[in-house]
Amino acid sequence: MSHRIFTTPFAAVYPHYVTKVEKKGRSEAELREVITWLTGHDDASIDRQLGAETTFEEFFGAATLNQGASLITGSVCGVKVQEVEDPLMRQIRYLDKLVDELAKGRPMAKILREA
Repeated sequence: MSHRIFTTPFAAVYPHYVTKVEKKGRSEAELREVITWLTGHDDASIDRQLGAETTFEEFFGAATLNQGASLITGSVCGVKVQEVEDPLMRQIRYLDKLVDELAKGRPMAKILREA
């Protein structure tokens, strides 16, 4: 089953991530740090993805998922991320969870699953 989010441009959602974290006193730089940790996309790569209007499917297809991503647990919109079966949807939920944690003021070391 294909979800609409898979074909949604990453650039269409990114500004909402920025707004969400900035409303809570966090910065776009911190958001990008979280995205880089999860996906391996650096600032230049994120900018290219945004400019090219790549879909979430393409964005994660070009990503190198952090080995620590499996440590991301908890619920997003009432769904436990660790129980999402579709691999792409799980990756999108990982990103949503990290953005939520950033917006909730969690320390960066905890968000990035550092020991």
